Amino acid sequence: METDKQRLSTKIKIGFGICDLGGNLFFTILGFYLLFFLTDIVKLAAGLAGTALMIGKIWDAVTDPAVGYLSDRTSSAMGRRRPYILAGSVLLFFFMILMFYNPHISGQRNLFIWTAVVFCLLNTAYTLVNIPYGALTPELTADFNERTVLNGYRMSFAVVGTLIGAGLVLPVVGLFKNPDLGWTFMGGVMGGVMTATALVTFFTVKRLDKAKPVVQKNILRSYIEVLGLKPFLLALLPWTLHITGITVIQGALLYYFRYIYKAENYFQFALLALLLSSLIFIPLWVRVSRKIGKKLSYNIGMLIFSSTVIAFFFFGQSCGVNFAIGIMFIGGIGFSTQYVMPWAIIPDIVEYDAIKNSTRREGVFYGLWTFVSKFGQAFALALNGWVLSLFGYLPDVEQGRLSILGIKLLCGPIPALFFIAGVIILSFYPINRAFYNRMMSEGLIGIIYEKGDPVQNLYRA
Repeated sequence: METDKQRLSTKIKIGFGICDLGGNLFFTILGFYLLFFLTDIVKLAAGLAGTALMIGKIWDAVTDPAVGYLSDRTSSAMGRRRPYILAGSVLLFFFMILMFYNPHISGQRNLFIWTAVVFCLLNTAYTLVNIPYGALTPELTADFNERTVLNGYRMSFAVVGTLIGAGLVLPVVGLFKNPDLGWTFMGGVMGGVMTATALVTFFTVKRLDKAKPVVQKNILRSYIEVLGLKPFLLALLPWTLHITGITVIQGALLYYFRYIYKAENYFQFALLALLLSSLIFIPLWVRVSRKIGKKLSYNIGMLIFSSTVIAFFFFGQSCGVNFAIGIMFIGGIGFSTQYVMPWAIIPDIVEYDAIKNSTRREGVFYGLWTFVSKFGQAFALALNGWVLSLFGYLPDVEQGRLSILGIKLLCGPIPALFFIAGVIILSFYPINRAFYNRMMSEGLIGIIYEKGDPVQNLYRA
């Protein structure tokens, strides 16, 4: 039962949630525009651009669990998580400017090195904010439904951040006749928004980031133990597969509008249709999840999104840009679950581990959560570049039938396969409301660890 102590004020929910406005602004800009910026503005070959982004994401994945582990063990006057959020927010601003600066370096090898190094630095700054921020969730409330509400606020702001990235990037770039200056200015403006939103959260949770540092086993052993938790793996793998598919679509969609529709200006309207639909349906899915559960809500949503992706592949080119806008609005109905359900699921797994192993290690969970998913993103970014190169893509020229097919595959069957695989795996995830409530009220003592599989024994008890 939810108590007044567990219930958070609206001020706290808003102050916490707003950080993900900047977080998803970051995700949107890099996902939808960075590959295009590198191939068509910086003039880095598509295959090299995809590989450079893959290197940056692998580095990003490596730093995630390290920052999570360190934040778990940090003891400071500012708390465990807030020092990292403060440092990362400032660095984000500077590296966003540098990332969208065209260095005009001669030679593909040197340009490749520049891109990979700067992207690594930018991702490190983002990690310093995002991992400690995510680890705050289970520390703010232990209530099963209140966490869903808290993440509903968070992901509503995430959609707003995505809307800003989708709708304002190209108009801001277009303020300048010189595209190089326009892209750099855009990086500074959007980096400033990311910094500001992170600082709001930094100050809002000042009195709540009071958890004691965790005395943990060595970092490798902690990760092995966490990866050995069946519920965690059954949530982690679907999340990673969904992120991979989404990243593939993000990186390819602007190419579709520019070279297939020849209507680059309509790209932002299509994104706005997707994201406005997502924003509208987030509160509905929060309510639906209270009735049918987080897992089923998530799976239904991603199946809806998968079906629209397939429809776009078969009918998008022939039916035109208005069809694309309409199908993306429908897709947003399902896509909205990706904003809420994963982040409402993982705190429940943190509690499962805390009861089972008598230790709290939120940072390890959130570090691994993003660590594995970013390998999926790394693969997706590289896959986009490799597919474009394989199918003969060249920037700023009329695309042939083969390169058109490559772009269409990246916006259809390829990501749909990742989505469907994720839905299948998540179907076996065991923690529902009844499981969670009994676990929290009675613990796991004697009920689920006397013998056999803990999940199965809890259901039998």
